[in-house]
Amino acid sequence: MTDIIGMLTNYLYDVFVTQFDGWVVLGFVAQGFFTMRFVVQWIASERARKSVVPVAFWFFSIGGGTLLLAYALYRRDPVFIAGQALGLVVYFRNVYFIMLNGRQSST
Repeated sequence: MTDIIGMLTNYLYDVFVTQFDGWVVLGFVAQGFFTMRFVVQWIASERARKSVVPVAFWFFSIGGGTLLLAYALYRRDPVFIAGQALGLVVYFRNVYFIMLNGRQSST
C-alpha cells in the first residue's frame, strides 16, 4: 500500500510540479473559460426558469476553444486538436446566426 501511495505521489508531483510551465497555465485559463460558459448558461436558465443559451455562452466557448486548441497544438495531441477545431466551427457558426438574426431567442 505504501508503494502505491508513493507512486501516486510521484506521479502527481511530476504532472503538477515538474511539468508546470506557461502552457499549463494557458490550459488552466482555457479550461476556466469552458467552465464559465456552463456557469453562465446555468444562471440564465435558473433566472428564466427554463433552458436558455445566452450569447455569452458562445463567446466563452470561442475563448476557451481557441485557447485549448493552441494548447492542444503545442502538446501535439491529434484527438484534442480535432475536437477543439471542430467545436470552434460550431461556436463561430452560432455567433454568425446570432449576428445575422439579431439577439438569440431562449430555447
